[in-house]
Amino acid sequence: MNSINTFYAISGVEVGQHLYWQIGGFQVHAQVLITSWVVIAILLGSTAIAIRNPQTIPTSSQNFFEYILEFIRDLSKTQIGEEYGPWVPFIGTMFLFIFVSNWSGALLPWKLIELPQGELAAPTNDINTTVALALLTSIAYFYAGLSKKGLGYFGKYIQPTPILLPINILEDFTKPLSLSFRLFGNILADELVVVVLVSLVPSVVPIPVMFLGLFTSGIQALIFATLAAAYIGESMEGHH
Repeated sequence: MNSINTFYAISGVEVGQHLYWQIGGFQVHAQVLITSWVVIAILLGSTAIAIRNPQTIPTSSQNFFEYILEFIRDLSKTQIGEEYGPWVPFIGTMFLFIFVSNWSGALLPWKLIELPQGELAAPTNDINTTVALALLTSIAYFYAGLSKKGLGYFGKYIQPTPILLPINILEDFTKPLSLSFRLFGNILADELVVVVLVSLVPSVVPIPVMFLGLFTSGIQALIFATLAAAYIGESMEGHH
């Protein structure tokens, strides 16, 4: 119960003003919802293009999408092992959603769209999004371990000695916390740096920082997906 209250408190972390919608009895973070829909639409549109007319001899665009698929498969196999197959869609979805979300904050001119309050930005610069992604990862590696080992999965908490039980339990709470805060902190910091530099030196200096932001955004997506796959592989193998 305390952990649930902790995550609820974390979800209230805010920087600047935000736009909210009241839907029924729930308060919805409108900015995150709008930009997440845009990212999902981009991914679904790209997928539709990729599978619309596959060729025996791949075209340049088909080659590009096949390269992405191979990259995600290799990443999953390296971290999870030979039983990686069922987890490729999950790891791929995590990587692509985070990657496109991060880049959307750097490439899309969100500020051209005026809101009653606040402004649109990358979904991953909001703690609610990153906590949700981290919790999905936690659910995934618990499911992986339980589906393979049954209740014997919980034996890992007393390995190599029962004395480590509290530390092993604590580890399951620190994993989603570190995943969510690492992604949130890096993306938010990058966007804040660009905003400050643009306000101080609007012409030349911000451009290299923006390109560096594109690079770090891609790296953050890769780190998140790699750790998610590593946690799932660790859960199935039962070692640390």
